[in-house]
Amino acid sequence: MRPILMKGHERPLTFLKYNREGDLLFSCAKDHNPTVWFADNGERLGTYRGHNGAVWCCDVSRDSMRLITGSADQSVKLWNVQTGAQLYSFNFDSPARSVDFSVGDKLAVITTDPFMGLPSTIQVKRIARDPNEQSSESVLTIKGPQGRINRAIWGPLNNTIISAGEDAVVRVWDTETGQLLKESDKETGHQKTVTSLSKSADGSHFLTGSLDKSAKLWDARTLTLIKTYVTERPVNACAISPLLDHVVIGGGQEAVHVTTTDRRAGKFEAKFFHKILQEEIGGVKGHFGPINALAFNPDGRRIK
Repeated sequence: MRPILMKGHERPLTFLKYNREGDLLFSCAKDHNPTVWFADNGERLGTYRGHNGAVWCCDVSRDSMRLITGSADQSVKLWNVQTGAQLYSFNFDSPARSVDFSVGDKLAVITTDPFMGLPSTIQVKRIARDPNEQSSESVLTIKGPQGRINRAIWGPLNNTIISAGEDAVVRVWDTETGQLLKESDKETGHQKTVTSLSKSADGSHFLTGSLDKSAKLWDARTLTLIKTYVTERPVNACAISPLLDHVVIGGGQEAVHVTTTDRRAGKFEAKFFHKILQEEIGGVKGHFGPINALAFNPDGRRIK
């Protein structure tokens, strides 16, 4: 496995996303500038300039024409992937934490953080084909639970929204009414903050990573807990292989403790687990700090 070192960001990475074909990789970081790379050789193609805060999340449309980014500057921006031009900016009263295009790219789910007395929210925006017709109106607004919602994604057929965050509970919401349909069991579910949430290629199940040093595999329709993968470090990022029965988990300690420990003691490598057998099958070393983001190429042969 020959690693490609991609240098471009000045601050820690927060999120990685491949386009559907797997030839482009989009990266977000705390340095305000989402970046696009050639996935094959690591060449930097360009940056999307316009945010004034850390960029927490991004998603790319199925046709690789549009990029959506969520930032701590209290905005979510739509970009033209090819030209880097900003098409639209949704403005909020609190930092935007998570963004996700629906199947068909006609809707986007956005989460905002609790801020200055405001609760966390999950908001659905309609994405217009023509940027000139784009509206900032929310189709649906759900007042979130206590604490931050770290990730929200679309469930099967866009009928549900799946969210998870600081209160360690995974929730499923109805996209028509905004009603809470299901939530994970406190006994079998995560015990600490859920940091990451990653869908399988077919959308039938998803993986959550948590600071409780575990990752869990769930059924997307029923919210049944399928598997649990236990590791010896807090999990910051996780991903499901689209090709093999593998999941990969990355993390390390929290940032405040990084400088006080040796890199070997920090356990900064990415760990591979067998999806069915729940056994650790390998690892990738080389990082000098916690892993904050992971993504499988859609061909299943590479991971960033």
